[in-house]
Amino acid sequence: MMKKILCVILSAVLMLTLCSCGGGLSANMKERFSSSFFDVFDTASTVVAYDSSQSEFDNHLAEFHAMLEEYDHLYDIYHLYDGVANLCTLNETAKDGPVKVDERIIGLLNYAKEVYELSGGKTNIALGAVLTLWHEARTVSNENPENAYLPDAAQLKAAAAHTNIDDLVIDEENNTVYYADPQLTIDVGAIAKGYAVREVCRYAKENLWTSAAVSIGGNVCTLGYKNDDGKTLWNIEIENPKPNASQALLTVQTENMSIVTSGDYQRYFTVDGKQYCHIIDPETLMPSEYFSGVTVICDDSALGDALSTTLFNMPVEEGLTLIESIEGAEAVFVDREYRQTFSSGFEKYIKK
Repeated sequence: MMKKILCVILSAVLMLTLCSCGGGLSANMKERFSSSFFDVFDTASTVVAYDSSQSEFDNHLAEFHAMLEEYDHLYDIYHLYDGVANLCTLNETAKDGPVKVDERIIGLLNYAKEVYELSGGKTNIALGAVLTLWHEARTVSNENPENAYLPDAAQLKAAAAHTNIDDLVIDEENNTVYYADPQLTIDVGAIAKGYAVREVCRYAKENLWTSAAVSIGGNVCTLGYKNDDGKTLWNIEIENPKPNASQALLTVQTENMSIVTSGDYQRYFTVDGKQYCHIIDPETLMPSEYFSGVTVICDDSALGDALSTTLFNMPVEEGLTLIESIEGAEAVFVDREYRQTFSSGFEKYIKK
């Protein structure tokens, strides 16, 4: 399983690197540079950017990486860090009283409540108690396939009784968070990476690079045109969810846009010959089975991340209705037979 994940990660890194190739130096005297790292958000990341020199790129990359690492530590639900009150801190102590946190956590949690309303509850960070049971089952099952199991239905139902997002009490004036339900836990896996990428890429565009393509675990954000030439779009390949596919699903061309995919083909486990993905439907409390992949294109990485998960948990007709109601957002749905369905404006992005 880990070998397959590593292959997928390396493939994604190469896709972005190869698709972003430019022609070297141009009239504005910038050159293409790239770098990959694996130490934030527990995933593979790649930055391709046009800069004036290797040393300038390295300096800008160090600043970009440091900011991203700060968000990674703040939004970590599994680990504590010295001097940082993060989401893991909240899950351990916010039941005992209000906990003062960084304003970037307040921003994420407020956004999570907006996403909850937008998605009709399909994307709910308060589902942590349920997701913990699935995370434990996936970990044990992948490490010890002979002991693979599914969470007990009664335990899932009991956990679901503690997933009311209104029990997440946010005091913006004092920057504190309190859990009104002592058994509430939050899991921000559906939105945190996209939110962090949005914030860091906004900073990068204003202060570091005006021409770049960033992939944080497949959450892709493009800044400007290639080499600031005002016309050359970035080519981004969308991974094919079909096993052993030799080609990408398709290639899209964008500038100043985000491309985010949710799929069933990277994080999953197998019980009695059946695969179960990591995206849990809050209505059934079971892994979603509508699609193999959903990709969203929009100008907001946070929205793209939230929408890709939301749409993954909806029948295609319901998903199309939602995506068509959001201006500037498009999606392609790939069902479990690998048939594609496009929202009305998606195909304009496809490279012909």
